[in-house]
Parts: sequence; C-alpha cells; structure tokens
Amino acid sequence: QVQLVESGGGLVQAGGSLRISCAASGRTFSIYAMGWFRQAPGKEREFVAVISWSGARTTYADSVKGRFTISRDNAKNTVYLQMNSLKPEDTAVYYCAADTKRVLTTGLEYEYWGQGTQVTVSS
Repeated sequence: QVQLVESGGGLVQAGGSLRISCAASGRTFSIYAMGWFRQAPGKEREFVAVISWSGARTTYADSVKGRFTISRDNAKNTVYLQMNSLKPEDTAVYYCAADTKRVLTTGLEYEYWGQGTQVTVSS
C-alpha cells in the first residue's frame, strides 16, 4: 500500500504564487506516475498535472499550462506543484494521486489518493 499526504495549501491573492507538496510512503518503489487533481465545491474533480517517475515526462491541463509546474524528488518520495499567476478560478481542494501504470493518466483511474489540501485565491 501507498500513503499520500499533501501539504502547503493556503490563501493567496490573485497573481501570486504557491507551492504545494505531496509526500508518499509505504511501497513507493513501484510508483510510476504521480499527479495532481483539484475539486471546487459543487464541481467535478479535474485533472491538473502528472509526472513520470524520472520527471522526464509531464502532462498539464490546458487551464494551467504555462502557469503551473509539476516536479518530483524521488529521494524524498515527494511531488511538488508550483503554482504561479494564480487566479480565483484556481480555488479548490488539491489532491495528489499515484499509480503503478506506466502511462501519464489524466483520468481518475489512480490507485492511491491523498486527503487533499485547500488552495484559496482571492480577487
């Protein structure tokens, strides 16, 4: 089993930046993809970004492309999401996810999920 714990969420003004983290523990050796999703109140959970085990491959949602950067530190079993030029519509609970499949999945078919961290962007 794998456990995922997000941290670093908070309140930021529009145009500001924030970096959130997700630390993995347990049987982390088999993880290939680690991704970020977000969910606003009353909305469906949506894909944000995903990264391969080496960090060589990444995929971003069109809504965050050019503003967000996903990165990975395997020595710490941690994935990061650097969020720049934040907009009020970025406000959501951000969840990290991990999967053993050797693809960069953009759907919800991940094996492991964290509890989420709140990101609020004020206008």
